[in-house]
Amino acid sequence: MPRWLPRAMVLALALFACFQLGSWAFHQLIGLLINILIAFFLALAIEPAVGRMAARGMRRGLATFLVFFAVLIAGAGFIVLLGSMLAGQIVDMVEDFPQYLDSVIRWINDSFHTELSRVEVQDSLLRSDWLRKYVQNSASGVLDISATVLGGLFKLLTIFLFSFYFAADGPRLRRAICSVLPPAKQTEVLRAWEIAVDKTGGYLYSRGLMALISGIAHYILLEILGVPYAPALAVWVGLVSQFIPTIGTYLAGALPMLIAFTVNPWYALWVLGFVVIYQQFENYVLQPKLTSKTVDIHPAVAFGSVVAGTALLGAVGALIAIPAVATLQAFLGAYVKRYTVTDDPRVHGHRLRDGRAFARVRHIWRRGRNAPAAGSDGRDAGADTDGVS
Repeated sequence: MPRWLPRAMVLALALFACFQLGSWAFHQLIGLLINILIAFFLALAIEPAVGRMAARGMRRGLATFLVFFAVLIAGAGFIVLLGSMLAGQIVDMVEDFPQYLDSVIRWINDSFHTELSRVEVQDSLLRSDWLRKYVQNSASGVLDISATVLGGLFKLLTIFLFSFYFAADGPRLRRAICSVLPPAKQTEVLRAWEIAVDKTGGYLYSRGLMALISGIAHYILLEILGVPYAPALAVWVGLVSQFIPTIGTYLAGALPMLIAFTVNPWYALWVLGFVVIYQQFENYVLQPKLTSKTVDIHPAVAFGSVVAGTALLGAVGALIAIPAVATLQAFLGAYVKRYTVTDDPRVHGHRLRDGRAFARVRHIWRRGRNAPAAGSDGRDAGADTDGVS
């Protein structure tokens, strides 16, 4: 046996063990890494406001606290307003439920010539097996729901804590990163950081603008239908549909439909139809145009980045995909070498007809090949002429 073979086997086993350990640690920490990624983009989003306040002499820690406090107050006020509104609507629905049930039973009796009564329907529902199973499952799932809520609150606290440190200690973090890099790389890192701040701010601006347009459109519909709490519902639809990816549209449309149902069951269908139509308009017309202007990426690239981000990181990937791709595109654009486009009609969207297409291409190819030779001949001829003169 060669002397190096045992040492090589030990080294290979050690490398394999390190790889397995690193893989295990990565899978265990994937949740924390995603929370840190969200916190980083949140810190980039509030960086312009914190930077302006710090430029006026305020400490960055205090400026970051004030920004987060304002966001917290606005979010808490909105939740309290919606909670009180929803509680009042639920009470009204419970009080009016017998009337709705009587109208439904009356319609069924008239349409299908049956003789149903509310007492029979209520008894059949209360004695049904599926209701008993549902109550049992709900009672057993209380602990799971509590654990999920506590876990969500802990993740939210983790995100806010890291984002606070990223925003408050932004200059210190940039200095720490630049201290281990050569001067040329430091410039590139600082430039990439500035691009990320601009693109993230542009993305949030586009989302806020779409939330405003969505809120106004749904407010007009709800006012026409006479649905109560139309302003609060419009704000709910605008914010939830834009800032909660994937399922935000369904959550945003469910609450107006529920409240519209308390006014008139047909109004709920009108709201559902409007939500579906507006969502298609937003996905295929409004969102690509606004995103391409504020984040400066092609609509197809924006759509593909959202699909890819959802496939990789789920809802988190869908939320941060567009600013991440916009930042990467803007950063790499400075290092891509570009050339002058050839003078061909097809570049401008025109087609060459008949047999002139091949002749045109061959002419351009010959002109490009003979250009250096013609230039050198011209210089030689000029030199000979000068010599003769």
